[in-house]
Amino acid sequence: MNVRSFMSVARAVAWRQLRNFVTSPPLLLPSIVFPLFFLLAFGGGLSSVGDVPGFNFPSGYTAFQFVWSLLQTAAFGGVFTGFSIAMDYESGFARRLMLAAPNRVGIVAGYAIAGVVRALITGTVLFSVALLSGMNVDGNGIHLAGLITLALVLNVAATLFGTGVALRIRSMQAGPLMQMPVFLTLFLVPVWVPLELLTGWIRSVASVNPVTAILGAGRAFISGQPSGSGMAFAVVAGLVAVFGVWALTGLRRAERAG
Repeated sequence: MNVRSFMSVARAVAWRQLRNFVTSPPLLLPSIVFPLFFLLAFGGGLSSVGDVPGFNFPSGYTAFQFVWSLLQTAAFGGVFTGFSIAMDYESGFARRLMLAAPNRVGIVAGYAIAGVVRALITGTVLFSVALLSGMNVDGNGIHLAGLITLALVLNVAATLFGTGVALRIRSMQAGPLMQMPVFLTLFLVPVWVPLELLTGWIRSVASVNPVTAILGAGRAFISGQPSGSGMAFAVVAGLVAVFGVWALTGLRRAERAG
């Protein structure tokens, strides 16, 4: 691999994506409004859930919900990046980019870099609003760094998933195929109460959902009582590896399609 051409393509793609993101309200506003809505609706409207017997999260219900909202922000940032790729194909830009790029793997890397920066922007807004609403943060700087790293790596995994779908379908018709799996995966976890308080089929599904381990470690980080971080990072790294292959094989398919 020619490192110089790889980096130049990745940098150019990332810059274009980020410029479009910050200057396009249809891309910027949903990625900020949706997580804020979930945080305020769940963390505020359902705050009495924190008083149920067996709910012993030390940092309070707002912090409990914030971690899920942060992961949701990170994951859907990847989905919105996939939407951007599909829009580029419908406009014809992506095909011109495929012809002009000396290193096409750099295209995937550029989208991933843009996804991470988008997640940082929206996550910062979310964190600021959560603090203003009175959220307790019992973890120290190292714990918060662990939480942020988990969210960003999850963002990379979601971006690679969306990229793979977009490169295969190359149309905005791919939108539901990118959105619904991520949406269902994020809601089939212990969103409102800890896993121990879930019952029935939802507990069975949440127990095997890989995002449950990531969510649990994130909540442990923010409470200053880290546990399960090794498993969480192993899970999220595995997702990146699997969806990295998915994205690169999608790139090969797009190359053959011309």
